Amino acid sequence: MALPEVSVSAPLPQVRLKIVRRSAHPWIFQKMVEKPETKLPAGSVVDIVDRDGQWVGRGFYNGHSRIALRVLTSDANEPIDAAFFARRLEGCVGLRRDWLKLDAVSNAYRLVHSEGDGLSGLVVDRFGGVLVMEFFSAGMYRFRQTIQDALSALIPDSRFYWFAEEHVQKQESFDCREPEPPPPEVITENGVRFRVAPGTKHKTGFFLDQRDNRRLLASFCGGKRVLDLCCNTGGFAVYAKVLGSADEVVGVDLDELALGLAKQNANLNQARVRFVQADLFPWLRETIANGQRFDVVVLDPAKQTRDREEVDYALRRYLDMNRLALQAVVPGGIFLTCSCTGLVSEADFLETLRRASWQAGRQVQVLHVGGAGPDHPFLIHVPEGRYLKTVFCRVAGVS
Repeated sequence: MALPEVSVSAPLPQVRLKIVRRSAHPWIFQKMVEKPETKLPAGSVVDIVDRDGQWVGRGFYNGHSRIALRVLTSDANEPIDAAFFARRLEGCVGLRRDWLKLDAVSNAYRLVHSEGDGLSGLVVDRFGGVLVMEFFSAGMYRFRQTIQDALSALIPDSRFYWFAEEHVQKQESFDCREPEPPPPEVITENGVRFRVAPGTKHKTGFFLDQRDNRRLLASFCGGKRVLDLCCNTGGFAVYAKVLGSADEVVGVDLDELALGLAKQNANLNQARVRFVQADLFPWLRETIANGQRFDVVVLDPAKQTRDREEVDYALRRYLDMNRLALQAVVPGGIFLTCSCTGLVSEADFLETLRRASWQAGRQVQVLHVGGAGPDHPFLIHVPEGRYLKTVFCRVAGVS
């Protein structure tokens, strides 16, 4: 359904919990919430009281969603209005510019990282002059114009694109009407240029979360033979050639559209990279059977599941991919393996890598375990915000 812009002048409805709240986590699930006597539109701003009638917070209510309440403030004197969003967004921009000093590194970075920035249900990525807003909650979508106005004041002359994935719109019961996608934008990151296309199916346009990992990976690539599996738009592959001075780089992906952008990105940087459209499983089996090995191998597949019931399936997929990819690394070579599946914990991912190395007959020496860059902060009491896991390894030879 289409959601109107919100009005915050009327007294707020009250939603009662079935529990005494003993957590600061911004999510409160449906099973913990009493159904309001009056039906409330999805994304309504409400006051939240616990089982004993004590006021505990203020935020968005959505009776259609598994996450019934998203708490935005625990200050009873703080209304959820234009001033609230202006303050929060000013803090987000200040962190990236004044503390992280990202403008010296890139003109593309994450401006708002949902719960990690105290704005549950909202992600904003900057790509040069384009700001891309992704909505994960009906409440944030109802405040879209307020958010846009606040961002325009902080970053003047910005152009905006916004969207919500189809499964989110169904879960949250709202209809996100996307504008026409902006033309592709050329961004610069650590001196490397990329063409990004907001409005395609590839997240908000580019995988900004891997910026620091791309730079670290490049440091291993001098004069080496590099393989970038699930290369998407060529981030790791182009870095390996441009900043890493790799001797040879091969990028493999099944997605024709992504590879088209990857080739453009290589050309932007006058980098010679060979891109191959293929499913990684048969391609790797054939490559390994032919005796080809690479000094540096990157494996960065797409999210494997959004469903808690399918985590075991996701882990089996990671096991199969890593087992094969490890066999393509020369003894003594470097392997970077990644998981962006938020439901897969770091511990489970490392255990899967252990099993994969044992099954592949390879010995793995872990050099660094990391994640997303600091423009993707997470709150210590909201571990769901730490979705990306990256493991840099040295494949020390046959065990």
